[in-house]
Formats: sequence, C-alpha cells, structure tokens
Amino acid sequence: MRFRDPPHWEGTSSDPNDEQFGHVVNETSIEDASDFDAVLVGEPYDGAVIGRRGARDGPAAIRRELASSKSHHFDEGPVSGVGDLGDLPIDELEGGVADVQSAVADETAHVYERGALPVFLGGDNSLTVANVKPLLDRDASIGVISFDAHLDCREPQDGPSSGTPYRQLFDAGLDTLAVVGARHFETSTTYADFLRDSGGTILTADEVGRGATETADFALDALSSCDHVFVSLDVDVLDETAAPGVSAPTPGGITTRELFSMLRRVASDSRVVGFEVVECAPPLDDDDQTARAAARAVAHFLSGVMSHV
Repeated sequence: MRFRDPPHWEGTSSDPNDEQFGHVVNETSIEDASDFDAVLVGEPYDGAVIGRRGARDGPAAIRRELASSKSHHFDEGPVSGVGDLGDLPIDELEGGVADVQSAVADETAHVYERGALPVFLGGDNSLTVANVKPLLDRDASIGVISFDAHLDCREPQDGPSSGTPYRQLFDAGLDTLAVVGARHFETSTTYADFLRDSGGTILTADEVGRGATETADFALDALSSCDHVFVSLDVDVLDETAAPGVSAPTPGGITTRELFSMLRRVASDSRVVGFEVVECAPPLDDDDQTARAAARAVAHFLSGVMSHV
C-alpha cells in the first residue's frame, strides 16, 4: 500500500505577514519523512464505527482548517518542521476491520522507522490499534493517554469495532492506559472495572473542569513507568456544543480551551512518540466547527512538541 500524493499546502490570507500552516507544512514522501520533526498521515476510514459514520472525510477537513490557521503560538512561537505524507488508500483494502487494522499497522510501522513523530488524521477509533501496535514490538514499555468520552475497552463480539481498540491493545501487550475526559453515563460498569483491573486510569470531565493542566500532569504521572507515550484524541471528548460532528455527541464534555492546554502539556513530554485525531465526521458537522476544533488541537499539540525538539 502506497501513500496517495499529499495535497498541496498553501495559505489563505492575503496579508504577506500572516504565516499560516498552509505556508509551513510541506508535502513529503516516506523516504524523506526523517527530514521533519512531525509528519501528517491521513487515514480516511470509518468502516468500524458503532454509531454514525462520516469520519472517513476527517483528514481532508482537518487539513483544510489547519491550512488557514496561523502558525504562531504566543508562548512557544511559530510551529515549523511539519511534513505531510498524504493519505493511506484504505478504501482499496479488502476484508473486514481486523484485516484493515493489520494492513494499516504494516504502513504505520514504516513511518515510525523513519524517526519522525507521526500525527495521524482519522478516521475512526478502530485504527488506534494500527497506530499503536507497531510500538508494542519495541523492547520498551508503552502507555497511551486517550482524550475520549469513552473507554473503548469493549470485547470484540463479531470482530473489532471503534469501541474495541484498547481491549485489543491490552491483549497485544499495551502496558497501561489513561483516559482523560471520560463522561459519566457513557460507559458500562464492566468496562470501567476492566480498565481499572488492567492498571489503567480514568480521569473524568469533572476532574478536567477542576484543573486541566493538573489533570494532564496526573495522566502523565500515571504513565511514569512507561518508556514511550502515544497520545490519542477522540474529538467526542469535547462537549457536543463544541463538537457536534462526531459519531456520538453528548453533553457534559470538556471545553476546547481545556483540551488545548492539556494537549500542549502532554506533547511537551519527550517520551511522546505519536499522536492521532479520530472521529471527526464532517458530514455530521455544523458549519465546520468540529473540524476547526480538531485542526486547532493538532496545532496546539505541535506547539507542545516544538517546545522540546
């Protein structure tokens, strides 16, 4: 499976002083990925969604909104050193969800081998398995910080789904998981017990509301024994007023400001080796506000990464 050619990046502002992500992201190839501090990887797929579909259109919408965002962060300065590998042609794959996860994992392994930090633009949550599994083959302990309203620890019944990735990853050797922003009345007791019994950590949206940066620090502390950290963002962690364009929007979520500050804090940890944004579904969106939130989340994460590269 070869990457489709990345889209051409260009800014949208007529002001020559406006440096936007459209000006600083460069199209690249897998052979040259190591020339960049971070590389975007599009994963247009929603064949495993339990609820409403539409996440296959996420990568294009996130790129479009990111291109028009300014590249400057007041504390960290301008973001730079970002490449775009293009999209994986997942629609050409045959077989079920497990086959897709396996084929995509083969490709993400090549990205990790190049040494650049991958930023996966999803796509549904089932591909978290493909994005994390190559890390489990390393002689190192791996933990995940998942910003999500749900735990995604369901048992695969008739095969994998967008609700099973962390059950699959624990079975494959994942060391631990910290879920940040989990929503009350969105998870069955059985799955909450499973995660706690597996040594995982659950930090609710209420806890985020009492202190976002402190909650991010708590999540990092919960993974203190891990050599490497992967960060996952399911956009439904945001309140439905901020992110209506997701598979399962519900009230009681965190704010964009809370999310952005936590992403910057987590991304500044030198153990972070990968990031994904999943479940942004443009066909379900309201005036592109979910795609804008997802794009800004990528920008804030990258600004955190730039603080230590």
